[in-house]
Amino acid sequence: MADLFDTSPAPSAPSSAARQPLADRLRPRSLSEVIGQTAVLAPDGPLGSMLAARSLSSLILWGPPGVGKTTIARLLAEETDLAFVQISAIFTGVPDLRKVFDAARFRRQNGQGTLLFVDEIHRFNKAQQDGFLPVMEDGTILLVGATTENPSFELNSALLSRAQVIVLERLTLTDMELLAQRAEQDLQRALPLTGDAREALIEMADGDGRALLNLIEQVMAWKTAEPLDRDALSTRLMRRAAKYDKAGEEHYNLISALHKSVRGSDPDAALYWFARMLEGGEDPRFLARRITRMSVEDIGLADPQAQAICLDAWQTYERLGSPEGELALAQAVVYLALAPKSNAVYVAYKAARAQARETGSHPPPLHIRNAPTKLMKNLGYGADYAYDHDAEDGFSGQTYFPDGMKHPVYYVPPERGFERELKKRIDYFAKLRAKRQGEG
Repeated sequence: MADLFDTSPAPSAPSSAARQPLADRLRPRSLSEVIGQTAVLAPDGPLGSMLAARSLSSLILWGPPGVGKTTIARLLAEETDLAFVQISAIFTGVPDLRKVFDAARFRRQNGQGTLLFVDEIHRFNKAQQDGFLPVMEDGTILLVGATTENPSFELNSALLSRAQVIVLERLTLTDMELLAQRAEQDLQRALPLTGDAREALIEMADGDGRALLNLIEQVMAWKTAEPLDRDALSTRLMRRAAKYDKAGEEHYNLISALHKSVRGSDPDAALYWFARMLEGGEDPRFLARRITRMSVEDIGLADPQAQAICLDAWQTYERLGSPEGELALAQAVVYLALAPKSNAVYVAYKAARAQARETGSHPPPLHIRNAPTKLMKNLGYGADYAYDHDAEDGFSGQTYFPDGMKHPVYYVPPERGFERELKKRIDYFAKLRAKRQGEG
């Protein structure tokens, strides 16, 4: 994993170090040298507090690539005098785990504990994850797992209950600049880039410290007569792909950001997150479906046209495909963001479903039951039903809820958009119903 460093000068390295990758040469030698994770490593942070109390528990280090998960685990082992053992879930099977556990037991018998660092721990299946539980409980190992995926989705609840999740943050631009300075000190020369190009290089790494150091190593190997500008840098380097997992947490984070931007009536933010998902490789059909859902859930009858616009955009995409059809979806996103918002029908629907579950055995009143047979007519089915078209104002005012059930109110339209008109209709019919029932 990438490592984060302070800007103190590096010690002189042996000549063989020149053959080491820059990221490996610049590994922090103490937790105080780690950059970017102050919240967890500070004296009052979760890891700082554990170390101060000399009571380290099993941990799950959750964060994006290149934020120092491996380095922090290694340094925690040094701080607590534990043997550091590293494995990767990608290359380790159950027989390998048994050997690791047996070695840890032997170490424990000789008075030394083991910090077992498991990279990509989310790659283990349920049975493999369960295999850690006994050796965690009896103290054979102190487990430190690293994952880029949301532990809530990827790790067993039993394993999570025995470990504390530590969230490591993506590196900020300031953190990345400190890394760049640290690399320049080690290499004893400045990056051959203009200020604008230097910013572009840092942006290309997208918060990944290891990626930045690898890019710096490439740039430093170039023979240049003068500093390169942003365009020259972009010609020589490819921009790093944005972090996006169509099946993982980033997928849900970005669709949530898009949905909430639409709900918050911000067309620019909505377009940004829409574009982020497309750039990440999201299926436009998924976006079309979710956009249509937004029109129903968050706009509803405040603008009945919104749903039709989303369906038309979806159909347009199906006819044109990418990239032309994506513009129709973008238009729908902007329309939804600027449309009046209402979840009144959504709230009413949920309330009606809840009451339907509670009163599911109540039959309809006799007067609105169907009476296809003579027996049913004799039992009173359909009796006294008032045909609304024959009533004054086309409204009978009869009760349509089960007998004995008080007329509930589910739908309460707000004074926004088209629902202003619907509210007038509801108020009109409520007054008319009270009048008709009073007359009855």
